[in-house]
Amino acid sequence: MCAIVGVFDVKHASKIAYYALFAMQHRGQEATGISASDGKKIRTIKDNGLVTEVFNEGKLAFLHGDMAIGHNRYSTAGSDSVKDAQPVAASYKLGDISIVHNGNLINKHEVRSKLVEQGAIFQSSMDTENIIHLIARSQQGKLKDRIVEALNVIKGAYCLLIQSRSKMFAIRDRYGVRPLSIGKMKEGGYIVASETCALDLVDAEFVRDVRPGEMVIFQQGKEEFESIQLFEPDPHICAFEFIYFARPDSVIEGKNVYAARKKMGMKLAELAPVEADLVIPVPDSGVSAALGYAQASGIPFEMAIVRNHYVGRTFIEPTQAVRDLKVKLKLSPIHKILEGKKIVVIDDSIVRGTTSRQIVKLLKRAGAAEVHMRIASPTIEHPCLYGIDTPSYKELISANKTVEEVREYIEADSLAFLSIDALKESIGNDMNYSLVSFDGNYFIK
Repeated sequence: MCAIVGVFDVKHASKIAYYALFAMQHRGQEATGISASDGKKIRTIKDNGLVTEVFNEGKLAFLHGDMAIGHNRYSTAGSDSVKDAQPVAASYKLGDISIVHNGNLINKHEVRSKLVEQGAIFQSSMDTENIIHLIARSQQGKLKDRIVEALNVIKGAYCLLIQSRSKMFAIRDRYGVRPLSIGKMKEGGYIVASETCALDLVDAEFVRDVRPGEMVIFQQGKEEFESIQLFEPDPHICAFEFIYFARPDSVIEGKNVYAARKKMGMKLAELAPVEADLVIPVPDSGVSAALGYAQASGIPFEMAIVRNHYVGRTFIEPTQAVRDLKVKLKLSPIHKILEGKKIVVIDDSIVRGTTSRQIVKLLKRAGAAEVHMRIASPTIEHPCLYGIDTPSYKELISANKTVEEVREYIEADSLAFLSIDALKESIGNDMNYSLVSFDGNYFIK
């Protein structure tokens, strides 16, 4: 899960990309970068850190031009070296090129090995670099055809933005696992971004989503973009986008994320009721579902946990030691509200179980009489290979323990999860979803 943005035919495009990346900082906090083209040269700046830490007015001025692409990194694979920050930029036979990628390629090791045998020299551990090597080594005469040739080699979940000096390509895999939306700027030009919240921030009008299996081409001198359906669509949008990843104000495939999460909470109240005094969320990702649970159950809602917003999201931090410390730094219980109360705690998911365990301890130390955990998603029993940081079964507590054993581990008085059917109903039964973390259906072969 990363954030990508492309801005085309817009004055000071890098500044628009900067604001869009800022709006999508929640999708990745390890590194950020922007490439910009003035029609003659592509310039790139990238580094480890948040958007506001890496960029300033001087750097954005250096990235001049009316076209830019950008990326916020969340590592699903690879190291945390600045070499693994994106965009990946290079010069080759047809000129300058830059690329950003959100997703994960399941045949990356096979492709990389073949490229190395052919003499390719890699500068990073990113699967994204495979794509730029495939494009550069293609014998096709046009960049579009080189990209198509590369796409026929790679397998996995991907949203791509590829920039030459005069064109921008937006591509989504045939399954549409990760979201990608197109917006029209008020003064002309386009923006493409992982989430619609980025479009809203820069006052862009939503046009439509990039379709699964589609390539959209933006070319200088042409007011309208070109659409090519490269692959037969087989939509499987990742359900985790609705559960956790996306910002609540974003709209994915026509569905508001906040509304979906609230309905998850309402369904959870129907499936797993409990006698309690208060419903409280784990902020911020549990708030929408907690509101739904409170509304459906009639139990009062309270914000009894205060979040320190200057600490990053724990699930997407790269090591467990960092996650453990940041839970304590990030969440603080309000004793006055909790003392002597039976509480229902709503969280979006349990991945490793360590965060939930610490939250239960925090609440009981603050005086809660009972702590009942309710999780607004199903049990995560399988690693995701399509862009989520759950690389092995041994890290997933629900893959190794029953619900009762998980309850004992986190020391809650009771524990319940949303069912898969209820999850699909909450988002909408009119779509197919990637539910691989829940059902183990690895549909990309």
